[in-house]
This record gives sequence, C-alpha cells and structure tokens, in this order.
Amino acid sequence: MATLTILQGGEIGRQYALDGAQAMIGRSPECDVVLDAAAVSRRHAIVTRDGDQYFIQDNGSRNGTIVNGQQIHEQAALRDGDQVLICDVLLQFGNPAASGLLSGVAAGSSLVQALAETGGGEPDDEASSIMATIDVTSDRRVGWQLSAKPEQQLQAMVEISNNLSSTLSIKDILPKVLDSLFKIFVQADRGFILMQPKPGAPLAPVATKARRGEDEGMRWSKTIVQRAIAEKKAILSADAAADARFNMAQSIADFHIRSLLCAPMIDSNGEPIGVIQIDTKDQRSRFTDLDLQVLAGVAGQAANALDNARMHEQMLRQQALQRDLEVAREMQQALLPKSAPHVPGYHFFQHYQAAYEVGGDYYDYVLLPDDRFAAVVGDVAGKGVSAAILMAKLSSDVRFWLAREADPAKALARINAAFSRHGWDDRFVTMVVAVVDPQACELTLVNAGHMPPILRTAAGEVLEVGGEEAGLPLGVADDYPYQAYRREFLAGDLLTIFTDGFSEAMNAHRELFGLSRLLTLCGDKTTKPPDLGACILQAVRTFAGDFPQSDDMCLVCFGRE
Repeated sequence: MATLTILQGGEIGRQYALDGAQAMIGRSPECDVVLDAAAVSRRHAIVTRDGDQYFIQDNGSRNGTIVNGQQIHEQAALRDGDQVLICDVLLQFGNPAASGLLSGVAAGSSLVQALAETGGGEPDDEASSIMATIDVTSDRRVGWQLSAKPEQQLQAMVEISNNLSSTLSIKDILPKVLDSLFKIFVQADRGFILMQPKPGAPLAPVATKARRGEDEGMRWSKTIVQRAIAEKKAILSADAAADARFNMAQSIADFHIRSLLCAPMIDSNGEPIGVIQIDTKDQRSRFTDLDLQVLAGVAGQAANALDNARMHEQMLRQQALQRDLEVAREMQQALLPKSAPHVPGYHFFQHYQAAYEVGGDYYDYVLLPDDRFAAVVGDVAGKGVSAAILMAKLSSDVRFWLAREADPAKALARINAAFSRHGWDDRFVTMVVAVVDPQACELTLVNAGHMPPILRTAAGEVLEVGGEEAGLPLGVADDYPYQAYRREFLAGDLLTIFTDGFSEAMNAHRELFGLSRLLTLCGDKTTKPPDLGACILQAVRTFAGDFPQSDDMCLVCFGRE
C-alpha cells in the first residue's frame, strides 16, 4: 500500500495510507491528507492512482506543489522515496510495490527521461568498460579525497571556492566552473556541463569550453552520462578510443578522444541536476582515479553553488512578488469605499479583511438618483491576485450599471452579461445588491447565488430574505433574467449581508462558526442595531482564536433609525 509520511512541519512521523483511487491533500478537514498549516490551500493537491502507478497534481493552490525540488505545473508521477513539499510541510511518498528502479533512482525519473529524449548524445550499443567510479551521494560535504594530489587539492579548492563564492548568478557560475577545471586539468581538451534548461526539457549543454577554441558540436556518450546520473557516481574511462562502448560514436572517433571524466552534480535533496564532463585526446596524459576524485569534489561544490544561486534567485523573486502584492493590496483598498455614505436616518457598518495580501470579496456603496442608495456585497470564486483582479473589473461595472439602470434586477442582468463576455475560465461571482428608497421606505434585493441576507425587524423577528428569488451566480449564464425581492424597510429594521468567510470561519478544533450562530447574534435584542456589526466581528474573532484565517471576510450592516 502506498503512503505519504510527514517528515517536516505538521505532525512529524504521521503516515497517511493512499488506499483509494484518489486522495486529496489540503487544509480542509474533509481532505484525505490534512495538513494543518495556514499557507496550505483548503484543497491543495490531489494524488491519483492508476494500477500500481501514482500521480500528483497541484489543485490550483496559491503556493504550489514541489516534487523533489521542482515545482510541478502538470500531473507528475510519484515513485518510492519521492519527496513532496507543500508550503512548509515535507512529505515522503512510499510505494513498496513499485518496480523499475535503477540503483536507487527511478529509471523513469525526469533527468533520466530527459537523457532518453535529448538529441545531443551518442547511442552506445555494446557493453561498457568503465575503469573507475566514485559514489558522490554518501556525503556531499566530503568533496576532496586524501588520495588526490596535494597540489591538485589546493589549486581546485582555491579556484572553485573563489569563483563560486564570488557570484550568486546561475548563468555566471557554470562557465567559472569550466574555467577552473581547465586550470586544474591541463591535459583537458573539451569540457561541458549538461543540465535541463527548464523542468521537463531534454538535457542540453549549458556551458562549454574547448582549449583551442574548436567547436566540434560537443557530442557526448549517452551511456556514460546516463550511468553517472542513474547511479549517482563519477565515472572515469581511461582510454575512450579503445572502449567498445564508443564504437562508431562520432564524438569519440572524429575528435580522437582518449580519456574522459564524467561526474554528476547532486543537489541538496540528493537528486542529480546535471553532469560535468571533461575529455582529452592526448594519449600520454590520460586521466587517473586521482583526477576523478578531484572532479567529483568539483561537481559537489558546483551543485552547492547552484543550490545557493537558485535559493538567491527564488528569494529575489519572492521579494519582488511581495512588493507587487503590497502595491496590489493598496490598490484594492483604494477601490473600496473610504467611508460609509451619509444618509439621514440610517446607520452603517462595514468590514473587509482578505485572507492573503489581496482577496476576492467585495463591497461597495452606490448613491443613486432620487435619494436612493445601494449596498453591494460580492464574493469572487477563489482567493488571491486573480480573484482581486476580477473584483476590480467587476466594481466598475457595478457602479456603471446601477447608476444607468433604475431597475436593480435589470442592472444585475447587465452586470452579469458584461462579466460573462470575458470568459473567465469557469470563474464566477456571487453577489447581493440591496437598494433602499428612504422616501418610499422600501428595500429591494437582487441575489445572484449568494447567501440570503439576514433581516432583523423592529419587532425583533429574524428572517433570511430574498433566498427564493435568488438566481445564478454571475458568469454562469450570460442571459440570465434576475428577479427582485421587495418589502418595506421601516424604522428599527436592520439588514446584514456577509460572505462565507464569516459563516465558515474555523477554530482550532476545525469547527465552523456556522449560520445558526449568525442568526442568534442578529436576533439578540440586547444588542443595539448600530452595534450589531461590531458584535458579529468580535464573536467570530473570539470563536476562531489564533486559528489562521482561511477565507476572505466581508460584512455590511445597515439599518434605519
């Protein structure tokens, strides 16, 4: 039976059995694998099973899903021992029934598969005659072996340490590595570093060097490179021209290669991220096992430098994203009303708090002709930047059509048609438009798939109003005819409109605040109408305690004095 075990973050050591056709991973208590972390989405990722094979796919989460150090954008295969990072929670996938492993590395892993797809290598049909190998996974910190020549040790350590510590740019690191190697290995004629330019891409040379400036196409042996990656071992072929493995290989025959070294670069997760190969055509200066030890150490140092460079670039991207999110938050706040409208004889309360920097909940007040006013509350499906962008677009349409169309139901139909025309990839919006005519003492509600507002009458009666007339959310059908609910709005009446961030607020016991608690608060006669909004907000905060907010929260209350 396949399992997911928490290695870091959350309940360390807890094991989840994956015994169904699919398993949902997320923060929601309804998930099969529950991760109690605020940054984890409610339904973050899903693991599916196909026979003995398992696959994982991100479920459109905000922070993404990482498998073996690589963020996945499509469905990715899982193999025994793979590590899955979801925010701060590290899990290990176990599947004892899986087969097809090569020396502890899945034969179908992304890097080995990239080798099979690349066109730059030479196929080798006959058996290999490797002269020496070194395991580079036992301890990556031990890069320099005592059996290497002292002068090689010193030169390599100084060159590599100086070059690799002087830059945090990936594009600058790799050429510096080859420059250092050519100073260490004076007999080297060619050198190249193979990596995947991007996840899923074939292996390709990302840095090359020829001592005499010659460009021979930099072809390489797939067998040597594949074995170095699959076994995570540095490889020496002391006489490549006489090696049966290279018969008819253009890269060997045309360039008269006599000896080569090939060492994998292993990242901090123990996974190969590429290889370094050095070769020579000088039969009098073949590489030795001492040279192999030095190259293995260089490859380890290069992998460390690449890890540091990637973390640095990720940090810079994160800082830039954070700055962008702060600007977006300020822009979103600017779109919301700075204060409640001043309408004689009425009182207002409003509250908005996004779960993240920006959110998809929305409210607005719109002053209309004939001394009427409208209160609007909306909830865009999803959270984060994409939901905030939709909210910004929607806010301008709401103001335009409410001001232009006297009938609120027709206005909402116009808003829906304008929203639907853009085709927002199955995104939708629930919304309530409440229009009050103070002169006629009338309340008109139009509901597009939202939870019914709660009305407390002057007599203390608590009602959910407009639910029967509610229509489809915006964006579902572009020509939907909405219906209006109308009733008197008398002195002492109070209307509460809210989003599910209030009713579905969760505490540490994973209990929901619930609609019944909201109804009880609204019906509490000891609470003065102008104070009801603040009481609801305080009650929800007290209920949730320190449990992190998981959804945007929007609340609008208004009443007639």
